[in-house]
Amino acid sequence: MVDQREQTVVEKGSNFLKKWGLSVIRSNSFRIFIVMVIMCVAMWLVSPPFRTANNLLSVAKNFSTYAIAGIGVTLVIITGGIDLSIGSIFGLTGVIATMAFVKFNIPAVPAVLIGLIAGGLLGLINGVFIVKFNLPPFIATLGMLSIARSIAYIITKGYPVVGLSKGILFLGQGEILKIPTPIWLMVVIAIIFSIFLNKTITGRRIYALGGNEEATKISGINTDRLKLLVYSVGGVLYAFSGIITASKLGVGQPTAGNGYELDAIAAVVIGGASLTGGAGTIAGTIIGAAIMGILRNALVLLSIRSHWQQFVIGWVILIAVILDQMRVAKK
Repeated sequence: MVDQREQTVVEKGSNFLKKWGLSVIRSNSFRIFIVMVIMCVAMWLVSPPFRTANNLLSVAKNFSTYAIAGIGVTLVIITGGIDLSIGSIFGLTGVIATMAFVKFNIPAVPAVLIGLIAGGLLGLINGVFIVKFNLPPFIATLGMLSIARSIAYIITKGYPVVGLSKGILFLGQGEILKIPTPIWLMVVIAIIFSIFLNKTITGRRIYALGGNEEATKISGINTDRLKLLVYSVGGVLYAFSGIITASKLGVGQPTAGNGYELDAIAAVVIGGASLTGGAGTIAGTIIGAAIMGILRNALVLLSIRSHWQQFVIGWVILIAVILDQMRVAKK
């Protein structure tokens, strides 16, 4: 009798693993992961410097900030929206946090919190324009792109904020168990938002909003509140990415994040999110950001000139969007 129970438990466990394995293999994230592995193997064979632990950690450290911002824009894109203000919020909040720390002698943790709150407020303003004034997300966030960047120049008068010390530099330059702090932060944030999207009611409602907004409204869900939440959380994550980058560079630059929105959105689309909404995963975004990071590193190691680097990355973005449109058409 005991043996039969044990056998039943083993069979159930085996069936669960088979179903889970098949779902993973069939997912877009797995296919993108295979692409990333092929890229890594190719570079491993072609470029000996790529193989070094220092280089691999450097690549992960560099793409971690894109991934953190990408997680924010993943939420936005899943709802069927878009956010072009990523780079400007990134730059402004980095400046705000570093100014709070340097100019006003505010301790590191409160200074970072001030930057995060500023990012959340800017994201909330984006949401208000979209929800209350019925502006298309493209227009609302395009306006914020200019506004936030202008504010960054106005409050700094165009000069970088220098004089950061150990307390705030740990975010971008510190290490835990010999692994750079930004990588740990990326992993923690990715786990939190994966659980949020897949295991909470609000997360499921965000997917439902992107899949069919009218049906979501009819079911009694407050879609306006969801949009405000998503854009606000996005603003916080862009801000965190900007503050980490300012810490990593040791300076708050009003020019930081110029063109950053393109790479963040590209990472999300490469990671399998659909620009029409309703689809996307945090794992896919992390892999998409990794692919962008590996590609940039590969172009540098292969001594490809900078203007050709932009050419290649532009094509990668176009191909990712074309594949997304093909997926939508197939469905």
